[in-house]
Amino acid sequence: MRNSTTPTHTLNFPEQLECFEFCNSDFACNLVALASHKKIILGLINLPEESGCFDWKRVKDLYHESRCVSLCFAPETSMAVVPKSVIFCAAGSDFRLRVFRTDLQNSDTVQILNGHSNYINEVIWDCNSEFLASVGDDNTCRIWDTKSNFENTITFHLQSAGMSVKCHPEEPRKVVVAEKRGVIHLYNIQSEAAIISVEAQKSPLKSVDWCPLNRMCITALVAGDIISWDLRRPTPIDIKQVHEDGGQIVRIAPNAETVVASVGRPDVAVKVFTAKSRIPLVDATLKLYGGLSWHHRLPYIGVATDRKLCLWKLQIK
Repeated sequence: MRNSTTPTHTLNFPEQLECFEFCNSDFACNLVALASHKKIILGLINLPEESGCFDWKRVKDLYHESRCVSLCFAPETSMAVVPKSVIFCAAGSDFRLRVFRTDLQNSDTVQILNGHSNYINEVIWDCNSEFLASVGDDNTCRIWDTKSNFENTITFHLQSAGMSVKCHPEEPRKVVVAEKRGVIHLYNIQSEAAIISVEAQKSPLKSVDWCPLNRMCITALVAGDIISWDLRRPTPIDIKQVHEDGGQIVRIAPNAETVVASVGRPDVAVKVFTAKSRIPLVDATLKLYGGLSWHHRLPYIGVATDRKLCLWKLQIK
């Protein structure tokens, strides 16, 4: 049995965690959302680099009717205003999206969005907060316009399940959509058409990410391989076999385009690699998987597992 990289910090919870996401807003980057049975937990993680010590504060529990499968925060979420403004979307196993708004005190609202006819695999908020985008097993990518009270204004019809969707701060009104059959599209929402499509030549594709520091770079987890493309070329620029029995999720570090984290099998294996190395920065085996997310500003990767949230600090140059 291989050695497992010990987490830098670990948080224990009384309930099993099903989903997890760091907030990617500059004004709330220590805010996290964790989903457990029938609830979304909002809390603050203080890290030693910012506060001098590691600390956790659970600030709000919100009722969520079904199992949560994906979480995303709105860009305007802020802990720096009075009252505080936290806006996020949760995708449920009942095929519904729920948009939550809370001031973390007494004002909480939830708006339910109906449209998907099968399981939703991912939901993301556009970087300019103009729309939500969601993909699911109903072979669709749906665009929900924030200006029209989250009306499902555009639907892209896919040839297989939509597994992952991403946006980019330098590419307004565009989304990258990954299909389970191994095809990835870059859609222009304005023209409602695909601009570019690339193929992995294998399947199943489980996850894709769009590099925040390089709008031409996308990385996908296909079967057990991490595959990267330059969108100016149809063929991959890098293929790395990482998970022998298949993968689940891949995420590029927000402040280091060559660092990629993934979760896959056998077991529940968490691995973090740099692009040009075959030796992982993190290689850990966990009990269960309940979400993976990078801290927006600091070099920490977090993974929810069973009743724990594990955080690893990366030495990234």
